[in-house]
Amino acid sequence: MITNTDVAKRGNQFPDFITSFEQEKDKLYFTTKNGVILEITVLRDSGIRFRYATEHDFEPDFSYAISEDASTGYNHLEVTNEIPEYVIKTAKIIIYVKKDDLKVQIADLDGNIINEDELGFHWEENFDYGGNIVKMSKVTQSGESYYGMGDKASHSNLKGKRVNNWVTDQYAYGKDQEPLYKSIPFYIGLHNEAAYGIFFDNSFSTYFDFAHEKRHVTSFWADGGEMNYYFFYGPKMSQVVEAYTDLTGVPELPPMWAMGFHQSKWSYFPERNVKKIASTFRDKKIPCDAIYLDIDYMEGFRCFTWDNKRFPNPKKMVDDLMEIGFKTVTMIDPGIKIDNDYWVYKQAMDNGFFCRRADGPHFKGKVWPGECKFPDFTNPEVREWWAGLYKEMMVDVGVHGVWNDMNEPAIMEVPTKTANLDVRHDYDGHPCSHRKAHNIYGMQMVRATYDGLKKFTYPKRPFVLTRAAYSGTQRYCATWTGDNVATWEHLWIANVQVQRMCISGYSFVGTDIGGFAEQPNGELFARWIQLGIFHPFCRVHSSGDHGDQEPWSFGKEITDIVRKFIELRYQLLPYLYTMFYKYIKDGLPMIQSLVFYDQSDSQTHFRTDEFIFGEQILVCPVQEPNAQGRRMYIPLGEWYNYWTDEMVNGGLEKWVSADLGKIPMFIKAGAMIPKYPVQQYVGEKEINELVLDVYYKDGIENSEVYEDQQDGYDYKKGRYSLRKFRLRGKQDELIIQQFKDGSFITPYKTFKLQFHGLPFSIKTIEVDNEQVEPSSVKLNQNNSIEISKDFTELHITGN
Repeated sequence: MITNTDVAKRGNQFPDFITSFEQEKDKLYFTTKNGVILEITVLRDSGIRFRYATEHDFEPDFSYAISEDASTGYNHLEVTNEIPEYVIKTAKIIIYVKKDDLKVQIADLDGNIINEDELGFHWEENFDYGGNIVKMSKVTQSGESYYGMGDKASHSNLKGKRVNNWVTDQYAYGKDQEPLYKSIPFYIGLHNEAAYGIFFDNSFSTYFDFAHEKRHVTSFWADGGEMNYYFFYGPKMSQVVEAYTDLTGVPELPPMWAMGFHQSKWSYFPERNVKKIASTFRDKKIPCDAIYLDIDYMEGFRCFTWDNKRFPNPKKMVDDLMEIGFKTVTMIDPGIKIDNDYWVYKQAMDNGFFCRRADGPHFKGKVWPGECKFPDFTNPEVREWWAGLYKEMMVDVGVHGVWNDMNEPAIMEVPTKTANLDVRHDYDGHPCSHRKAHNIYGMQMVRATYDGLKKFTYPKRPFVLTRAAYSGTQRYCATWTGDNVATWEHLWIANVQVQRMCISGYSFVGTDIGGFAEQPNGELFARWIQLGIFHPFCRVHSSGDHGDQEPWSFGKEITDIVRKFIELRYQLLPYLYTMFYKYIKDGLPMIQSLVFYDQSDSQTHFRTDEFIFGEQILVCPVQEPNAQGRRMYIPLGEWYNYWTDEMVNGGLEKWVSADLGKIPMFIKAGAMIPKYPVQQYVGEKEINELVLDVYYKDGIENSEVYEDQQDGYDYKKGRYSLRKFRLRGKQDELIIQQFKDGSFITPYKTFKLQFHGLPFSIKTIEVDNEQVEPSSVKLNQNNSIEISKDFTELHITGN
């Protein structure tokens, strides 16, 4: 047996016994004889912050991750001093702090252990850099599973895995490869049908071991900084994710066009090729809302410039694209070319905005333009300057969105792929080295970009995309999972990564559909499109080295399939828009892994392929070549096959037929799915009627539809439409009630209700307690009716 003393002899140090306790309202301080202070802050009845100091000294309390809008407040706090421990009780949990070694144990009010320290907090002096490597080890409970951690390319259940958070340009990464593009040090633990979460808010390189080295121990540690973590108790996973998402924030509602289909490539140039791509979409009637310009639109890869030979009149090009419904999105990287005749470089030099090394000179690194210098985005003055650089692009040229790439920051021709660790940063008045600032560098770049776009696109909503991220980056922008590969394995990885990102508080996410590196065949591209249209951010992007990757690049059969699914994406836009509204309002992930959807069903704990799109659509991509279907798990409840209307009872694994023209897709019984007509781009058509696909259920189900002007900020002044539907079905009747909120008047006046699975023939129809003739609501053999959008109650009876 290894004791704390044994471990300490090998370099680790531990708290000893508590010598004093103090309470300042919601903050509790426990100090040990050897100078460790544990600060416990009660944020909510089920949300607790644990923060440790050594040598009696806390670092300045500052974090980029925490939202200014995070809510706090608790109902009950009671602290008692008992013989072996201090006992802290809230309205939801009990915390025990051991007096002899500062170890923590957390239980529910019935005494069931939720989470407990194993060795607990310990630290080790960092001889290479100074300061401490801070560590925490927890007991792995019986049957415990782990989820979250952002864009890890591994099984959705992290049990038995070890991962590293160090934001890295990882071109053509593989399954289980570490680290990747994002640092989201948040995980969810699940055991005995109860869930909790831990967010380790430390921007140094962090590591998590989920019972990998020792099957009874889960641990996390960092190469510097504080042991500072937040604990959230559910017991439902939804409550955990909501609490974490509230703490780190949500974005504003993006414009609806940002949820449309986007087309990108490295690179579309010159101007005539961009226009040709756009016109081909319209000629082939494949919906698309945005086209992207990669680095080749710039003059010598200099950010905020245009290549006048390739793009002689960018404003006219952007206007011409807008005339046929295309928004233009441009790339901006952090590396600024060293060139005294380059105005951006000159401004940054004149104002001292570039990062410096520890010994004084500017940090330099090679990127696309050659030797570059890098702005210190952790300096608020630099962020303000950077935001202002977007004025010409957004106001004068009329670009609609910006894509920040290479912002890890990625540096070429060096083994580390990034900046030197001795680079210095302002860190908003808390000076530090790149060891601490690396993981948040891209986040602060995209924050500055967001501030610029919000200012210069007003009164429209900004659209920003990033590759690198830290917890909280979701407040500013969408993201994607980086430079993947056109393989079937990467189709599996894409599915898991998006599920993982959504459960980690970052829902506006997608992948490079079809793969960035290498070339997919038509079958793989079609299957990837089928998955991608169910991701909150939907974009095809490729390196272009191996051939074209537009929807029409693989022959007529594939083109027709791809068109059909992109059209389905556009039909489902009101459903997707409502998903986004719920994400912002309630912190609800837009994509739900099955374990999130039903944690009480142990069959869901190791499922990777199936997911819930929103709350009522079950999807399971086909991830193997030459497949005519697949086996999938149907969660508990009743589900309708989208393609056949066959209803199945869940709680079982089932073979589902799905040739190349289909994806296994089921609708939850009782759901009312809103649909728009197919448009070639958002706003092409005025919506004259909202279709509601109504799936019968013997029981009760609730649905919602959120709508507004699809852009702008009037929705914040109450100019939105939120319709809540309550469906109640019986053997021979169906009742639908509608509850309305908001002052926005939708352009359509009627609903078209399309009924699925009705067990009876419609005999009578009552609208707001008045019987109506079937002909007046256009009842037909397809079981659809048209009624006023303003009805309060619809009552249908059958034979």
